[in-house]
Amino acid sequence: MRQRTLEDGLYYIGLIFLVLAGVGIFLLKVLLPEVKVPQPACFFWKYLGIYCPGCGGTRSLIAFLQGRFVESLWYHPLIVYGAVLYFGFMVSHTLAGLHLFGLKGMKFRAGYLYGALALVVINFILKNVLKFCFGIVML
Repeated sequence: MRQRTLEDGLYYIGLIFLVLAGVGIFLLKVLLPEVKVPQPACFFWKYLGIYCPGCGGTRSLIAFLQGRFVESLWYHPLIVYGAVLYFGFMVSHTLAGLHLFGLKGMKFRAGYLYGALALVVINFILKNVLKFCFGIVML
């Protein structure tokens, strides 16, 4: 029997998230299309007047799910970055599991997390510079 790896666990977690996302989208789009999901006010924006590191994440996710990928990238690049990594990881492991094309599947690298952190920090700085230096508000 083969030794289970970190990537195996991440693959199974990814499958669970895929199923949960599918159920969630089905519920929101098919069974409950009129329901509006409330969004609490952002503490940073409301009380400090600055964008927080996660500002735009929800709008980015909604735009991504609607197929507006450039708009999603503009709102918050972490969503597109995460989706590309997720799909690349899932597809490579699915093909490896089926023994197709001699693939071994993507390996987890800490660099992916550092890349995500860099995107969050750059997005935070860029949005606040655009707001305070050029008066561009992205809400």
